[in-house]
This record gives sequence, C-alpha cells and structure tokens, in this order.
Amino acid sequence: MFTMSKGWEKFFYLLAWITQGSSFLNARAYAILHRMHHTYSDTHKDPHSPHFFKDVWQMMIQTKNIYGAYVQHKLEPEEAFRGNYPVWPLIDKIGDSWFTRIGFGIAYTAVYVVYAHNPFFYLLLPIHYFMTPVQGAIVNWCGHKYGYSNFDNNDKSKNTLPMDFFLLGELFQNNHHKSPNSPNFAKRWFEFDPVFPVMALLNKLGIIKLRRVTVK
Repeated sequence: MFTMSKGWEKFFYLLAWITQGSSFLNARAYAILHRMHHTYSDTHKDPHSPHFFKDVWQMMIQTKNIYGAYVQHKLEPEEAFRGNYPVWPLIDKIGDSWFTRIGFGIAYTAVYVVYAHNPFFYLLLPIHYFMTPVQGAIVNWCGHKYGYSNFDNNDKSKNTLPMDFFLLGELFQNNHHKSPNSPNFAKRWFEFDPVFPVMALLNKLGIIKLRRVTVK
C-alpha cells in the first residue's frame, strides 16, 4: 500500500510495540500469516479461516500455534511469503517476552485501580490484556462469515457493516481481498474506511508514500 523511510519505519515499529503492549505482534510472523491468508483464503492452507473450526476459540488457537512457529523460526515460510517486511530483533525479543507482557498487564491494571470507581469496569481488563488477538478474532471470524460481498473473490470474504466502523475498516474483508494493495478498503458510496484519510494525510506530509490513492 505504501512505503516509508527506514527512520519512520523504526518509529512506527517502536510505536506498535508501545501501543500493542501485552499483545504485541511480531511484524515478520504477522506478515507471513497475512500473505498466506490472502493466497489460500478459505482453503485448508489458510491459517485462520473460520470455515474449518467449530468456534472462534479453536480458530485462534490454530492461528496462535502457526504464528508462534514463525516467531521462533521452527517453521519457515514458502519462498513467495518471505522478505519485504520490517524486522527489529531487539524489539521483537523484548515485546515477545512474558516479563514485558506481564509488565504491561500490571500497568493496565494500575490505571483501573486509580480511575475505575465502578468495579464493573474491571470486566474490560481482559480486552486490554488481549487486544490484538481479540481484534484478530473478530476480523477473521466475522469478516469471512457475516455480511455482504461486492466481489467474487473465489472465497467467503464478507464486508461486515456496521461493525466495520468499530474495527477501523478491517471488516471490509471482501473489498480488501479484491484489492489487497489498495489503501482504501471502502469501494461503494455508503462505505467508509476511517483509516484511509489518515493515510492520505501522512502521504501529504511525506511520512509515507502511497503507491496509489484510491478514492472509491
């Protein structure tokens, strides 16, 4: 979708670790799984198609196992899925350690202790602890089961409105599978990808360079 300088790449890599916190994802392993998902969408080789599991929990356990194998280099990807992804071994090592993940969890809990005056707010803590897998579970399960399709992509990808607005465009899965390199996931007049204007702004500021700007 876009390119950026090595300096900005380092900045956003570090920012990704800080914001993802306890659920930090290794960029290399994530990229490999995402490429596999597009190439083998909704087939037995898809690492997280919901159509081969009886529930979302089993799907995410399978995804976790494959992801972990790539993080630990116990499994090497096909040649087509290698390269062109950012790698920062130090941040990957720190971010993937249980010491760091638990530390972030303690920090999240401390914020609740100070500011959550109603005990029911503590029910939100698991979402903070596992934000990334929760988001991934919703996108991969709902985005290939519920909603409508604009395109025949030879898979079961769907656009899931109105939930898409809460997932910042990620649930326009059918559109994304049709045009995976397009920065704008919205394709019809009533669809809106809230991340695209941000990317367009970053492009104008010279922080990133969009390969193509798709307005609709």
